[in-house]
Amino acid sequence: MISYINYWINIIKFAFIGGKKFYLWTGFLSVLIGLGFAAYTQQFQNGLIVTNLSDQVSWGAYIANFTFLVGVAAAAVLLVVPTYIYKRDDVKEVVLIGELLAISAIVMCLLFIIVDMGRPDRFMHIIPFIGRLNFPASILAWDVVVLNGYLILNLHIPGYLLYKMYKNQNPSKKYYMPFVIISIFWAVSIHTVTAFLYSGLGGRPYWNSAILAPRFLISAFASGPALMIIIFALINHFTNLKVKQSVSNLLLSILKVTLPINMFLLGSELFKEFYTDSTHALSAHYLFFGINGHAMLAPFIWSSILFSFIAMAIIFIPKLRNNKKILYVACVLTFIGIWIEKGMGLIIPGFIPTPIGDLVEYTPSMIEFLVSVGIWSIGGLIFTLMVKVAIAIQTGELREKKKTA
Repeated sequence: MISYINYWINIIKFAFIGGKKFYLWTGFLSVLIGLGFAAYTQQFQNGLIVTNLSDQVSWGAYIANFTFLVGVAAAAVLLVVPTYIYKRDDVKEVVLIGELLAISAIVMCLLFIIVDMGRPDRFMHIIPFIGRLNFPASILAWDVVVLNGYLILNLHIPGYLLYKMYKNQNPSKKYYMPFVIISIFWAVSIHTVTAFLYSGLGGRPYWNSAILAPRFLISAFASGPALMIIIFALINHFTNLKVKQSVSNLLLSILKVTLPINMFLLGSELFKEFYTDSTHALSAHYLFFGINGHAMLAPFIWSSILFSFIAMAIIFIPKLRNNKKILYVACVLTFIGIWIEKGMGLIIPGFIPTPIGDLVEYTPSMIEFLVSVGIWSIGGLIFTLMVKVAIAIQTGELREKKKTA
């Protein structure tokens, strides 16, 4: 027990000690967190009236970010499968970073749910044995179960492996491999259940699509690799851990497949909406062209599509993708493009127009913007500190000192 306590003391100390660049980065994130917290205090005191949410548009920036981040969390499986199933040693060196990214994303997901509820005490209503979870009848209850379950799995697996590395001991497969196998299927379930949460709402025809779950998964497997390529480039530049080029090549190969499929599925949705041109296509008309002069989202969704096509052009033209700086631009465009399409481009049009024909546009308030930035900054800070400790343990910089005779 004393050894375990010392382990936590040592890693916490190490997590908050660094050089000038480390303090600048964490300080910057801390300022953004402070701004987000200050904005949230306004929401906590006055309620959701300080947001631009309404009876007509009851889900906005918070749920849009939540939906996107579930995909980021699920994308960790793209490193887990090559490592534990196909035994790729190059990917094994960085798989823990992918799992730590999943932890950060799930924490942000839960925070976005809490702030969307208006008051944090309402979260108690969906806690098993304390509130009324309404499981298994409610899809929202399923979402609570799979998200928290996935968080626990990703806390255990890297937590156990890093502890064993710190102790200079070999991990026992029976304590982590069964959980790895479960996490592979669980990663798919978290985004599938999230998609079902939308497609199961019969009063919102914009979301009533059988391919919504596949779209969610494919978009996650495009934005996830794009983000991880950038993260691994930053790790190579700022840390002692050198990620092999073969890992980025693997992620790029996945991106070459998933990004075009994501665009194909989007095109399939657009054909269904616009070719039939039924009244149920009004939400899609609003999103892409606007209705009666109301077209707040149109520039964003067309930018999203443009970003995706530019990214595809870069990754499919060898001369462009072999230039790392241009490749990173493609990854950023992919990430932003899918965030727009899967976030604001998916959530808001589902409410416009309302089932009774009201057309009320929604733009996030400054409070919502600052709270969202604060939550993203919390996730960034958590990920930074965890990765700093994980890399130090993996490279041998942070280990338990061996006792001498």
